[in-house]
Parts: sequence; structure tokens; C-alpha cells
Amino acid sequence: MISAVNISLAYGKRILFDEVNVSFTKGNCYGIIGANGAGKSTFLKILSGEISPNKGWIEISPGERMAVLKQNQFEFDDYTCVNTVIKGHKRLWELIEQREAIYQKEDFTEEDGNKAAKLEEEFGEIGGYMAESDAGSLLSDLGVAEKYHQLKMVDIPGPMKVRVLLAQALYGNPDILLLDEPTNGLDVETVGWLENFLADYQNIVIVVSHDRHFLDAVCTHVADVDRQKISLYTGNYTFWYESSLLAARQLSDKNKKNEDRKKELLEFIARFSANASKSKQATSRKKALDKLAIEEIKPSSRKYPGIVFKPEREVGDQILLVDGLKAATDDRVLFSNVSFRVNKGDKIALVSKDQTAIHTFFDMIQGEAPIQAGIIEWGITITKAYLPNENGEFFKASVNLMDWLREYVPPTVTDVDELFLRSYLGRMLFSGDEVMKMTNVLSGGEKVRCMLSKMMLQNPNVLLLDEPTNHLDLESIQAFNENMTSFNGNILISSHDHTFMQTVCNRVIELTPKGCIDRLVSFDEYLSDPKLKILREEMYN
Repeated sequence: MISAVNISLAYGKRILFDEVNVSFTKGNCYGIIGANGAGKSTFLKILSGEISPNKGWIEISPGERMAVLKQNQFEFDDYTCVNTVIKGHKRLWELIEQREAIYQKEDFTEEDGNKAAKLEEEFGEIGGYMAESDAGSLLSDLGVAEKYHQLKMVDIPGPMKVRVLLAQALYGNPDILLLDEPTNGLDVETVGWLENFLADYQNIVIVVSHDRHFLDAVCTHVADVDRQKISLYTGNYTFWYESSLLAARQLSDKNKKNEDRKKELLEFIARFSANASKSKQATSRKKALDKLAIEEIKPSSRKYPGIVFKPEREVGDQILLVDGLKAATDDRVLFSNVSFRVNKGDKIALVSKDQTAIHTFFDMIQGEAPIQAGIIEWGITITKAYLPNENGEFFKASVNLMDWLREYVPPTVTDVDELFLRSYLGRMLFSGDEVMKMTNVLSGGEKVRCMLSKMMLQNPNVLLLDEPTNHLDLESIQAFNENMTSFNGNILISSHDHTFMQTVCNRVIELTPKGCIDRLVSFDEYLSDPKLKILREEMYN
């Protein structure tokens, strides 16, 4: 078990935690959620000992080993990938170094022999003789090709380093596993492997993630960081979200009797408990929900932005035609022979193993990158809005948010007063004096919310979304997702948010160096089709 006892932490006048008391127990996976800046990652650093609180302490059961997902990709440059993984088990690595030091001695004594024997005994007990094999298997499972295993970290590609560090954290079955955004940089297949790994994990997992599908797949509990406290709730993210909304609705319904409220809550718990029995976390999550008391269900204090896109006009028959499109860099073909037509009602998931291909494709159809080969034709009824992966160019000038947004008001809108601008910024949770905030001090999430305000002004009927959930907190992602599901227009989207892609899209187009794969299916159906898996491999090789 690991516990935070009376933890308080403040930076100047900003209080992150005020006498937080929370315990995490074996056999459970805890998803830490909270708004951007609430202190989720900071709390993990307090648990790991990287940050010392102003008050309070961390208690860990004696003899338990903790592993932490490292963020510094350059920390292990001088080690091979395999050795970097093994270094995740501190005691095992110490034994390896001690054994090597003894066996390299020229004047090997009887005392050295006795010491070596003790080292060998402990080395075998903690799996030392299988260390390289186990590390190699873990790397392969995480998509690190065998050709990289014996190379030094400095000599492998950046995306592979992320996976090696994840393997390091998972290695050796640690008693306490702390993971901060573990799915970053992973493809869908590898995320699926990690979900299965953690769902079967028997020790303590504490994870920070903005990936709702991942949190739903692995978490037995949610740890909500809110108002300088941390509250534990039974269930995964979706259970927490829907139960808090239900509790809030009940609280606002003054006419609902206590008996009716109790019945509704019990039915809700039963429904989710039944669903949990079919999930990857079947046993532990169902047991937790079966023991849940209705008093534990409380409304959330979260604020959700009002992301609402209302098309000014319906799309015509001609929306978008792409024919024979190709893009290449100096060293590789990004995609070729991409041909498709967008139809009414299409909400298209764009995927590729090369994310540069996606970014380039979006820039091409938006007219921000030259067409290397092929044709792009938009219909005359189309009003499109683009959310690019990188938005820095929109915030080069230092102006307040009111003046920034005013620059993007369409010329057809004539009555642009302060109330008009405040209404759009207010939907994105910029209220009061915040509308006078300067653009050069905005966080990544605030910039995306500004971009959404700008896009809503355009009343588009086609949305181009390149990694739209980057930098957003779970509340913004949830609100965005729900509006895209009900949006009465066309969408082309690429996202690492699995839930977003599955719940919004009804068509999948994959861009590959040998052409495109186009299927009128859901995202999950596309990924799980065994024939498509074979075809996808062929298109990249």
C-alpha cells in the first residue's frame, strides 16, 4: 500500500494541495483526473519522492518496490536499450554491477567467492538469469524492433525511446507503478497491448492520462484532483463521469423524492456493474462496483466548455473530391494514389502509421501545403474550419483575447460588440477579466480553446480536425466529443483519442505509401478486422 498523509503543497499564493489524505491498495488501478494545472503530475512526483511537499509525508508498505515512468529521453543515452530496461529494477542492476566487479578482480579471494555466492543466490531469486530475455520480450511487446535492443539509447529514434522508458517502468513486476501519460507516442496496437497488461496487473497502478478509452479499460478507481483535495471514487472514468452527471441532475430536481433518487442510482450502478463483467478489468472492477454505496456518488464541481458548432447552411452534393493525391519527403513516400469522395453524413477517421502523412494531408486539403500530385476539389456550398496540429502561428502577436478573436469575425457579421465576443470566449470558459488575458501567456489548452472559439464563429459545415484533443483536459475533450457526435455536418479527423474516433466516426480512411484503405465501418470494427490487419501490413511493406 502507498498513502499520502496530510500532504500540502503551495507555490507562493497558489495552493495545489491542502492536507490531502488518500491511500492506494494492491490489486487496483487508479486513474488520476483533474483540470489542467490541478496538480495531477505534481502529485505523482510527490508519491515518487521527486518533489517534497510543504507538509505531510508518503507512507509505503515495507519492502515494496516502486517504478516510475521516466520522462527524460536523454538520461540513459550511454546504455543499451536492454540495459536501460533492466535499470528499472534498481536492486537487480546493483547486483549486476557488483557481480561484474567481483568477477573482474585479478586477485579473487575466498572472501570474494563467498560474497559472489550470496550475490548469485539473490540474483537468481529476483530473476537475474532471465533479465536480458525478459527485457527483450517486453521491448518487443511494446513495438521496439529487435535490431534496436543492443543499440545505445542515443542511437535509436525518438519514438522508440519513449517505448524503452515505458518498458523500464513495467519491468520486473513492481509493487507500485506510477505512469504519467503512458500512451503518448504509442500506436493503437501498442496501446491495446498496454491496456491488457495493466488490466491483468496484480499490484498497484497509479496513472495520469487524458485517454478516456485507456482509463476505461484499465481503471478500477478514479482519483479526482479538485479544489486542492483528492477524492477516490469506485469505477472507471465513464462511470465517474456519468454518475456525477446523474447526481447533479438529481440535485437540481427538487421534486424528486429520496426513494426515487435511490432507485435510479441503484439501477445505474447495476447497469455499469453488469457492463464491467464483460470488460478487461472484469473481476476487480465488478467487485468494486458491487460494493459501491450510493452515498459515494456525488456531483462533480467540474465546468465543461460549451463547444457548439452550428452550420450556417447544409452541405450540397459536392463536398470534397480527392483524386490521385501523393506526398513525399526527401527520404520517404508519405502517401500515394489517395482517391476518395466525401458524401453527406460522412465523419471520417484519418489514420496512418506515419503521423507526418496526416499533418501533410490536412495542410494540402486546407490549401496550406502545395499539391505534389493529384487533385483536390471542394464543393461551392462548403464552409470549412480547420484545427491544425500546430497553432503557434495564430498567436505570434501579443494581444488580449477580445482583440484576438475580433480579427476572425466573418465580414458578414456586422454587430461585433463586447457582448458578442464575450459570449464566444465565455463558452470556452474565459470569463470576467480573463477575456483581457494576453495571448503570449496562454497555455497549450487555452490556445486550443481559443481556436475553437474562432472556428465556431465561422458556422462551418465541414470540420478538419488534426489531433484536436492535444493539450485539452478531460472536461474539454468530453464536451468536444459530445458535440462532434451530434454535429450536423461533415468531419475529417485524426486523433489518438480512441473514444473520440470510435464514437464520432462512421468511416475510416488510412493513408499509406502504397495507396489508401477506405472502409465504411466504425473505428473499432476497422482495427479488429483480421483481413484488414493483413492488408494494412502489406500497404506499408
